[in-house]
Amino acid sequence: MEYIKTEIEGVYVIQPRVFIDARGYFMEAWKQTEFNEQIGCVDFMQDNESKSAFGVLRGLHYQKGELSQAKLVRVIKGKVLDVAVDIRKSSPTFGQHVMVELSEDNKRQFFIPRGFAHGFLVLSEEAIFTYKVDNPYAPQAEAGIRWNDPELNIEWPIDPTLVQTSEKDLRQPFLKDAELFD
Repeated sequence: MEYIKTEIEGVYVIQPRVFIDARGYFMEAWKQTEFNEQIGCVDFMQDNESKSAFGVLRGLHYQKGELSQAKLVRVIKGKVLDVAVDIRKSSPTFGQHVMVELSEDNKRQFFIPRGFAHGFLVLSEEAIFTYKVDNPYAPQAEAGIRWNDPELNIEWPIDPTLVQTSEKDLRQPFLKDAELFD
């Protein structure tokens, strides 16, 4: 696997080696020893999966405090635009984001450390999205930032009227009002 550093420290795009032949393909999706050597030790403890239709935007989500989560995400079916926003107030890249296209074709993975809000927009007819986290879901610690906060300047590539999101995500605060990491 190739571990590609992004413009924000600690955020990586991971490109697996894919072996294709007449039968289909094979790849190592995750290898703990290699991951630890390249990124560091992250004790993943839960895998999650979602299925969404075109235009569904999930995010920008995170968990606060000791229950915050690092995530390793990928797409099994379809295509999404995945975004990680640095919400560490003391970071030189505070408020900046990294955006990467993840798809069943490119098989990329995206590692998002603790201290980031995360979200994705489905660009295909349907997408199956999976991710590993290093802390379980904790409703008392969940938080978020409005997906269309102008301060974040995220250029989502579809007409905003086509975006489908949850009522909860529509009520998320803007970055300036959100609970952030120090």
